Amino acid sequence: MKFFIDTADIAEIKDLASTGMVDGVTTNPSLAAASGKSFLDLIAEICDVVDGPVSAEVTGTDFDTMMKEAAVLRKIAPNVTIKVPLIPDGLKCCKALSDDGVMVNVTLCFSATQALLAAKAGATFISPFVGRLDDIGTDGMSLIDDICDIYANYDFDTEVLVASIRHPMHILEAARMGAHVATMPPKTLRQLYKHPLTDKGLQSFMDDWAKSGQTILGG
Repeated sequence: MKFFIDTADIAEIKDLASTGMVDGVTTNPSLAAASGKSFLDLIAEICDVVDGPVSAEVTGTDFDTMMKEAAVLRKIAPNVTIKVPLIPDGLKCCKALSDDGVMVNVTLCFSATQALLAAKAGATFISPFVGRLDDIGTDGMSLIDDICDIYANYDFDTEVLVASIRHPMHILEAARMGAHVATMPPKTLRQLYKHPLTDKGLQSFMDDWAKSGQTILGG
């Protein structure tokens, strides 16, 4: 499974990228606006840090505007992925861009039939929002299971990019289902490292080593 981080915080991206665990970055207009930076400069800076796909979302809602915005965004770097909303004009944009060899992330997916449309439009990634479905009393992970099954039936190339992740269990369940990518806030990625027994065991080892009076480095 690929790990993307969902943030526009350059410091966080640099820190997590140094672990070797970051395969890409997703952004959206809300995250970009909160950064306080020029959107184009922000995407360029992220692309300098991360070699993998960097999703940059268009803000237009009609085909012509989205295509014009995509033309600007795709010039920033070869790893820019154009992010479009799952609306009719967004799917038209996805088809046109993917036919031209551009990576496209279709976002705001909340049903398996929407995901089927995105795959038929040639999307590189489909982004189902599991947390937001959980918020309204629906099982978000059942959507991931349905999409993975449907895509496998027809051997679609579109990768399932699980979005709106709230906790590590979302990632574990998505991995079991065969989802290709999980995009998560930096905090959630760091939670994957943590386990109380790891901390307890390490402290025990360090205490015993200190009592021995030895040092590996000498001196």
